[in-house]
Amino acid sequence: MKKINSLVMLLLVITIVSCSKDAVIQTPSEVVQFSETPLTIDQINQEITESLDDSGDFDWNKQDAHFLWSALGHGQNVLTIGYGNEGQSFSEAFDRELEEKKNNLLALIKDQEEVSKEDFKFRADEILTVFDVEVTKIETVIALMESDYVRYLEPNGYNQYTVEQKSSSGCDTEGASISAAHYSTISPNNAQVSWHFDEHNIPQAWNQSTGSGVTIGLIDTGVSKSQLLLNSSGINDGYSSGRTVEKFGTFIDSNWWWSSNYDGEHDKCGHGTAMGSTMASPRNDNGMPVGVAYNANLVAYRATEDVLLNDYHERKGVSEALTQLGDRSDVKIISMSIGYVWSIGNVEDAVEYAYSKGKLIFAAGGTSTSFTNGYGVIFPATMDETIAVTGVTDGSSYARCDVCHSGSKIDFTIIMEGDNDTSKAPPVLGFNNGERRYTGGSSVATATTAGIAALIWSKYPSWSRTQVLNRLKESAEFYPSKNGSFGYGNIDALEAVQ
Repeated sequence: MKKINSLVMLLLVITIVSCSKDAVIQTPSEVVQFSETPLTIDQINQEITESLDDSGDFDWNKQDAHFLWSALGHGQNVLTIGYGNEGQSFSEAFDRELEEKKNNLLALIKDQEEVSKEDFKFRADEILTVFDVEVTKIETVIALMESDYVRYLEPNGYNQYTVEQKSSSGCDTEGASISAAHYSTISPNNAQVSWHFDEHNIPQAWNQSTGSGVTIGLIDTGVSKSQLLLNSSGINDGYSSGRTVEKFGTFIDSNWWWSSNYDGEHDKCGHGTAMGSTMASPRNDNGMPVGVAYNANLVAYRATEDVLLNDYHERKGVSEALTQLGDRSDVKIISMSIGYVWSIGNVEDAVEYAYSKGKLIFAAGGTSTSFTNGYGVIFPATMDETIAVTGVTDGSSYARCDVCHSGSKIDFTIIMEGDNDTSKAPPVLGFNNGERRYTGGSSVATATTAGIAALIWSKYPSWSRTQVLNRLKESAEFYPSKNGSFGYGNIDALEAVQ
């Protein structure tokens, strides 16, 4: 755990004294003085922006105690604490040493905060070595920063950096008129195949595999209850058969971090419905869009209210969804077209847990909003445990889509936009039954790749995650090389399943 600053890390003794205006940390050779006045939101955001501009990243644990304490005050005073040994993200069985470390930290917080047992607010994860707790005093933050039991400290309630995008990013529940030039039709009854499927030989791959026997986990905004083709009543429509769809909700809709008011499993945004359609819409007889793996099972989580993980409950919801999917032996693939511009500790821990269970995890490289424009690959696509995907145009040379991010962390690309600003994007099922819409960005590229992975795993059910990933690489355009911005490049689905 990073200490208050590089000099204080070298000193052995600290004592906390008080004065009328400042919190003072006194050592034998130095006094570190913090203002009792917290930083404003503008001051905090300025520091975050400068860090992102300078390094492309921001890390709460590289900030001093006053900065963290200030952010806590603007975020309901909820502090997320990763505890245990470095790299110890989770524990599946009771570990006495870990439990003692957690209890020691809780006792430290209670003592510093001078709070009664009845008023003490905290919630601990059952699997991850993480807990959330209310912290109001800078002295508590200082003591935690000096503890060897702490892996990280994050004020996860601080959502002031992207407040203008809250509850809207990536959301679209309106149907649209789809140009006949943007799809072809197949049996039964003119089911529609997106133009971008042909760019990756997906229809040809269906002669080898349709995703049968594979279960894909979708972590997003959920799936709409109004879109029957993605619910139990319609998931086996047309040529799709013998498969299931399950829906769960881990997102809590509340202004209070300690609330348990789960918001249900149904999509209210539209983004998750579009991703579910891309991966697993049935090969229907209703003249509607078909999914890549139209015979795969789907487990959809409403874990977030939009695509930006800028809220405590969204981060917690995604973390819970990852651990739950990690525990399911039938789920082989997890697709996440969501993210943020810097790492989130409890989500990172949960990704590591799901990865430890053998899951193949796909994450969107980033789709620009007014907030994310200009940044590189976003979290969690930046993690080694995830497969990062972005979208490119259908031009003769590689060019990322207008709003897509690229960079060295990208592993694969999917063609999903017309070249030279051509108005063309993949058509998918709409939010309501009988409706269609367009969808784009690295989100649809990620969902498309997850669907192709399901085709491979269905063809080779005994394969490991590594074997499936290697086949994806081998079928991509740049393999065995890796491009500095576009990874292994565009995937050939037919080659991947042969």
